[in-house]
Amino acid sequence: VETSKGETGVGQHELNIRYAEVLKMADRHAVYKQALKEMADSMKLAVTFMAKPHHDQAGSGCHLHLSLWRDGRNAFAGTHRVGGLEVSDEFLWFLGGWMEHAPAMMAMYAPTVNSYKRFRAGSWAPTACAWSHDNRTTGFRVVGAGPSLRIECRLPGADVNPYLAFAASLASGLDGIRNKTQPPPMLSGDAYKAGNVPLLPSNLAQAAALFAGKSANGRCLAKEAFGEAAWQHYTHFWQSEQAAWESAVTDWERRRYFEQI
Repeated sequence: VETSKGETGVGQHELNIRYAEVLKMADRHAVYKQALKEMADSMKLAVTFMAKPHHDQAGSGCHLHLSLWRDGRNAFAGTHRVGGLEVSDEFLWFLGGWMEHAPAMMAMYAPTVNSYKRFRAGSWAPTACAWSHDNRTTGFRVVGAGPSLRIECRLPGADVNPYLAFAASLASGLDGIRNKTQPPPMLSGDAYKAGNVPLLPSNLAQAAALFAGKSANGRCLAKEAFGEAAWQHYTHFWQSEQAAWESAVTDWERRRYFEQI
């Protein structure tokens, strides 16, 4: 852990884990969560990584920072000037692919029914698929310069499986490089109030349907990148999770309807 600080929610803390290559970073994420759970239990406390544990408190995100390196240099740094940034073709193509496939890969960033309760206007959790330079209202935020230039993906919540999220990010970005996919224009201002940007899936049912189907270009990148067996497994898992939620009778329903109807 590099740094830790209190956040806006009751008992909520932000943790920054030391960066590493992508697989080691996913391992660090998983080990940290498990260790913290065990430490809390030993003190008769509880820790949750739900994306939205309380309806009236801030949700918990898991922002991914990615850059590509080649021969010891950051491949994202370049000579193209875009909104004050100096970036390479690879940066633009990687970002373009990452954004193009974000709706279809959304379940890999937001894997539970609770994940989607975090996405609300004005919450610092994104609702639209847009990118910007150091703007926390967009789903993709570019920070740093030169060797530290990187893309922050703000879609995942604290409930994310890091292995799935990094796999989706790399598959999408590398597909963008292969196809030289250009990102949309950089957004300036409040993404929550922008009317010209595509919205992200707002619930697990929508995300699962997009993951299971074909994208706008007629492809299913998840099936191509992860293989038929993995694609079928996670399609079935998210559809089953959604079905379980739809059949559940919640405390909210009992409080609202039990005496009134």
